[in-house]
Amino acid sequence: MKNEVNNRWNQFFLAPYFQKKIWGGRKLETQFNYDIPAGDIGEAWVISAHPHGPSTILNGALKGKTLDVAYKENPEYFGNPKEPVFPLLTKILDANDSLSVQVHPDNEYARIHEGELGKTECWYVLSAEPGSYLIYGHHAKTKAELKEMIESGDWDHLLRKVPVKKGDFFYVPSGTIHALTKGIVVLESQQSSDTTYRLYDYDRVDAVTGEKRELHLQQSIDTTTVPATDPKLNIVTTTQGESKVTEYLQPPVSPFFYVDKLDVVDELQLSRGEHPYVLVSIIDGAGQLVVDGQQFGLKKGTNFIIPNQVHDYTLTGQMAAILSAPVEN
Repeated sequence: MKNEVNNRWNQFFLAPYFQKKIWGGRKLETQFNYDIPAGDIGEAWVISAHPHGPSTILNGALKGKTLDVAYKENPEYFGNPKEPVFPLLTKILDANDSLSVQVHPDNEYARIHEGELGKTECWYVLSAEPGSYLIYGHHAKTKAELKEMIESGDWDHLLRKVPVKKGDFFYVPSGTIHALTKGIVVLESQQSSDTTYRLYDYDRVDAVTGEKRELHLQQSIDTTTVPATDPKLNIVTTTQGESKVTEYLQPPVSPFFYVDKLDVVDELQLSRGEHPYVLVSIIDGAGQLVVDGQQFGLKKGTNFIIPNQVHDYTLTGQMAAILSAPVEN
């Protein structure tokens, strides 16, 4: 039985899928030592089963398969889920320049208009240059006022700017106007969706097409929550020796995923609990994962899944990690 568990576990270290972006840079290489393609790389989809950028399994019996294929062909590793598609997506974003001001739809709107999940997300800020800020929310009081301010380009009065620093956490439900701005790197946990509606893109011109990128003004007006909400998070921190577990998101505030941060000092014993599986990204430091007595090396930039067959596991060393797990409905 021991070897069986280990063989199953071996399957879930993952290779990222990299995305070029007009606002991207090279920090995924310099900060995470990823072997990224040439050019402006804005996103590493580090745990992804989305068709626009699936992660690849690095070892074990399913080595070489993409995560979307494994989810469909080997559902036992994910607790035989009801969801037809893998529901979560973890990214690391390098905003070498500002992202477009944007909003994402909820599940119903996305299903009808885009044929995929809606997009609620959250950010853990990995680094931020001095003076950095986010666009997070808006000041419109009614849909009519929102429409007028968007169509007239009154961005100074519409958009809410929030200072940001390393270690900050932001929850971004669907319907929230938002944008990372220049000089910020985040780990993003989100629903598995690639639907983005742009309100404003600083009148930038795409280097390939020579044209401004498409805007989606009507969709943005349709899907933006008015007035803007300011989610109240129930953040709880517990300790185990010198290690810490910070719970950022859980139901009912977050209806789609749990998100925790681990700060490991020497050793932290963990359980999958009632989650069908757990997504793990190492964001700093190095150490080891111990499963059923077998050790696996970890370092900044390592990404893996604790599958359904593994219940208890231990992290050792000096490192930080972000965990997420789906909320089962």
